[in-house]
Amino acid sequence: MNIAHQEEVIVEVLEDIQDTETYDLVVYNDDFNTFDHVIKTLIKVCKHSSEQAEQCTYIIHFKGKCAVKTGSMQMLTPMKRAINEAGIDARIQ
Repeated sequence: MNIAHQEEVIVEVLEDIQDTETYDLVVYNDDFNTFDHVIKTLIKVCKHSSEQAEQCTYIIHFKGKCAVKTGSMQMLTPMKRAINEAGIDARIQ
């Protein structure tokens, strides 16, 4: 195996590893958004069931934050943007 081919294989493996990293989409509590607004946003953006969205919203309220979704950076980025556009503080960690 020549060096150029070995480097190509290493790059492909590293790209595969990077794609498998998982992150959490974390929503933070605030004093502005209502429970209903957060619940509706989680249902719409994250495709939560109403029960799941309600549970996450209570965790956000009482604990200050909640990981509402886990996945790749590519999957979570548009969700984060949509939640932020709804006026809710969300971050990928």
